[in-house]
Amino acid sequence: MIASVAGTVIGLTGEAAIVEVGGIGIAVQCTPATLATLRTGSETRLATSLVVREDSLTLFGFGSDDERAIFETLQGVTGVGPRLAQAVLATHSPDSIRAAVTTDDVGALTLVPGIGRKGAQRLVLELKDKLGTTATAATVIRLPGRDGPGAWREQLRSALLNLGWGNREVDEALAAVGPEAEAAIAVGDVPDVAALLKTCLQMLSRA
Repeated sequence: MIASVAGTVIGLTGEAAIVEVGGIGIAVQCTPATLATLRTGSETRLATSLVVREDSLTLFGFGSDDERAIFETLQGVTGVGPRLAQAVLATHSPDSIRAAVTTDDVGALTLVPGIGRKGAQRLVLELKDKLGTTATAATVIRLPGRDGPGAWREQLRSALLNLGWGNREVDEALAAVGPEAEAAIAVGDVPDVAALLKTCLQMLSRA
């Protein structure tokens, strides 16, 4: 099993990061939130999970070991493959998934594209007592130079441009979520880039 990759980001697409490891470019499938933390030319380390099929080998990458663990646990649910497991993590953080399962919040799980009410109920039923406790800060893989309250705008812009949106659309989306980010900074918090990215994508999809 390839548990992690570390190297230079040499390319980004709407779904994957290309990380050069030992002179080899490895395509790693990532959620938009993870892609938002990456930048071409920067060094990164991603926790990974290799999915083997008869006709393919696909490497999925995550910003933390906790996300990878949730990804692999989700695939133990009836009818959940790697793409749907990734979609769950693209919509909810690991702790949000734990909270939804613990509180039987079927509605939260149906926000995931591809999961209806019956599928959400199955997730709750089969994941009870399987997701562990809330993650600690020690499980998070920090990316060098990417922390701090002022980094959110650059991260969002890079992610949205890499996902194919134009400069004008990106500027409008950033302006729309700006007040939310500034409000977090005003009280001493770091803006939640993953949540802001999700809001931007929802707005751009409706445009």
